[in-house]
Amino acid sequence: MSVGTGPHEQGKNMVEETAIHACARYVSMSPQKVRKVIALVRGLDANSALDVLQFTPNAAAKPIRKVLRSAIANAEENFGFNRDELYIHRIVADQGPIRRWRRFGARGRFKPILRRSSHITVVLREVEQEAG
Repeated sequence: MSVGTGPHEQGKNMVEETAIHACARYVSMSPQKVRKVIALVRGLDANSALDVLQFTPNAAAKPIRKVLRSAIANAEENFGFNRDELYIHRIVADQGPIRRWRRFGARGRFKPILRRSSHITVVLREVEQEAG
């Protein structure tokens, strides 16, 4: 490998926008359930998304709201952005590891139980002001 071609060196040459993000890993909830709630807030501004999540009755709304609040705090503390100027650019729920449990049924049968987990990632961006 030549000098200056490593993964850390490549990012220095590229002009990259500030990535305001937060992740929650190993959330003990199925990604399918999390994605249903994520669809409600995708593309909304940060304050509206927090309001929607606060009054959503699904159990998945709580960890998503927690990650969103963390991303907003990262934007305010690390980048100095205002909360009112942020919107959800990208929000995904990826599948985490699956814990397999055994449940023994009648007549010597085996009934597996899959305990799924998910990784939630929120990426925020600043709303671009129109010039003019």
